[in-house]
Amino acid sequence: MKKTLIIGASNNPERYAYKAAERLLAYKHEIELLGVRSAEVFGKTIDTEKKDFSSIDTVTLYVGPKNQPEYYDYVLALKPKRVIFNPGTENEEFESLLTKNGILAEEACTLVLLGTGQY
Repeated sequence: MKKTLIIGASNNPERYAYKAAERLLAYKHEIELLGVRSAEVFGKTIDTEKKDFSSIDTVTLYVGPKNQPEYYDYVLALKPKRVIFNPGTENEEFESLLTKNGILAEEACTLVLLGTGQY
C-alpha cells in the first residue's frame, strides 16, 4: 500500500480532499493529512504544521497553484515517489521542480486513479 500525504485536507464531506481521504482508507492506503484548519477526519488529525512524515510514497495536492510555493521545499524534503496534481492544481513550475529532483509529477485525479485500479 502507498502511504499518501493529502495537502489541502478538509473535514468537509463536500470537498474532494475529504472524499480522497475516505477512498484511500477504503483501499487500505495509510494517509497523513495537512490542511489549514486542525480537525479530525476518519480518526486521523488534520495537521496544520508541515511535519516530517516518514515513508511518504505519494503526495496528492488539493491546493491551488497560487498557494503551492510555500510547499515546494517541504514536498521536496519528503522525497515522495510522486506528486499527484488533481484537477485545478496543475502547476508547471512545481511540476518542473519535482521532475528535476527525480520525483514523478502526475496530472491526474486521485479518485479516478483509485477507481480504475491505477493508483
